[in-house]
Amino acid sequence: MIGDESSVETVETTEWEAVFWDIGGVILELESVQSAHAAFVKGIVEERDLEMTAEAAVDTWRKAVGDHFREREGTEFQSAREAYAKGVEALIGEPLPRERWEPAFEDAVRSSIEPVPGAVETIADLAERDLHVGVISDVDDAAGKEMLEAFGVREHFDSITTSEAVGRTKPDPAMFETALEKAGVDPQRSLMIGDRYDHDVKGADEMGMRGVAFGAEDGPAVSFRIESPEDVLEIVEDADPGA
Repeated sequence: MIGDESSVETVETTEWEAVFWDIGGVILELESVQSAHAAFVKGIVEERDLEMTAEAAVDTWRKAVGDHFREREGTEFQSAREAYAKGVEALIGEPLPRERWEPAFEDAVRSSIEPVPGAVETIADLAERDLHVGVISDVDDAAGKEMLEAFGVREHFDSITTSEAVGRTKPDPAMFETALEKAGVDPQRSLMIGDRYDHDVKGADEMGMRGVAFGAEDGPAVSFRIESPEDVLEIVEDADPGA
């Protein structure tokens, strides 16, 4: 079920040219990521016989990771891999070379992450249409592409714009400008699907794109609200999105 929540009647387009997706919370089920991280942390506790419960270890990990991201200035990109390294250091009390922990981390992620129900099928459907299908996501470049590969959808995307590649995070205009330049499409004929209002929906709206809220908060930048990824198909099938 979709809802038209803003004055999109002012848009003069007659058809959509592009659909852009965030990854986390839109393609990637965030609870599965949390499960992956918890499994990885539990493995460290057991391997090193740490004197803390798994729950306390997860809390320590999350605080260290969160502190890393909070240290960034404005929309400056901060690597998630660096944050995870800080998490490992907080657990064991000293820095650990990446080659000592990263393989176990990647195994935990590969075995735990799941796509948002309906996202994979919807992306495949859109790829068959006369549309540019892209990603605009605040992820490390390699990690984001690996997730899309794991879900079997990477080949369906015409462009992938990550924060690492741009050097900024949403809602910095550079993220949306880069994606639009790659696609060569009209912003007003472009949809941006996101789960965060300020970063995804409002950021896209400020660039002239149409914001599609998937779990994001309400606000004037929301052009459409969807309850599942499949609802995007109803939007693109609308013969007159400006109506």
